[in-house]
Amino acid sequence: MSYGQGGQGEPPWDPWKPGSQQPDWGRRNQTPDWAALADASEARNRRRRLLVIVGSAVATIAVGAAVAVAVVSSNGDNQAGNSPSKLPATASIPSDSTAPVPTFAPTSAPPPLDPMDFISSVQKDTAPLSPDILFPGSQLTMGDRVYRKGPTASTTNCASAVQGTLPAVLNKNDCTRMMRVTYSKDGVSVTVGVAVFNTAAQAVKAKSEADSKSIITSLSGQGVANFCRTAVCRSTTNSYGRYAYFTLAGFANGKDVTTKDAKVFTTGDDLAEFAFRQIRRRGEAQASTAANQ
Repeated sequence: MSYGQGGQGEPPWDPWKPGSQQPDWGRRNQTPDWAALADASEARNRRRRLLVIVGSAVATIAVGAAVAVAVVSSNGDNQAGNSPSKLPATASIPSDSTAPVPTFAPTSAPPPLDPMDFISSVQKDTAPLSPDILFPGSQLTMGDRVYRKGPTASTTNCASAVQGTLPAVLNKNDCTRMMRVTYSKDGVSVTVGVAVFNTAAQAVKAKSEADSKSIITSLSGQGVANFCRTAVCRSTTNSYGRYAYFTLAGFANGKDVTTKDAKVFTTGDDLAEFAFRQIRRRGEAQASTAANQ
């Protein structure tokens, strides 16, 4: 006889069925098989836990799929496919690539005005003009050299302020004005003369036609004695814009100038350079004023 089992021909105990559905093994043993009941209860509990775990995993997978679909759908019209997603990082996704791109017309600053244009013709060179405007102050400093300013003069009869072959040159090219000023330093005096024409072409022609005998007349007075009237002196000729400018430098005591008299040459060169700078500044000032209007 076996304990815990029914008699011959009786169905076996089913641990998956409740006790009310188990076969009756007879009335010979009415005591329950507690070990078998415990095993059945444990089996039922294992099945319930298995069902809970499987159900939770399925639910998790379903939620993850829903989130993935939501992420894809929230980024525009991207469609799910067999290839991996190529969506850019959030920071690099353009907001709207179909919006029109603003365009700007090319711009450039206007070219600067040329100062030479304003001192090359009487139509543009309209700023006030006089010897004291062109040669201001009571002295002139060039490097470490200081020249004292003496008398000034201005005339519309250009030929009356020059000598030698220069009167004919100025008249031929229609000189409209001659301005002169004298400076002195250490016994050397120099007169610088500026002839004014209507055009730059006239000034250039007057310069080219002048020769070694085309000189201005020295200007004395205001403490400056006559000089370069009979003595040999050094002269220069040049032009810039509609202006031709000349210098005549010599000793105040009437001594003749030689090629060894460096300070006479330096004095003449300084005044020629200053005349050029002042004419150029005149053009720059008028160009700047016109640009700011």
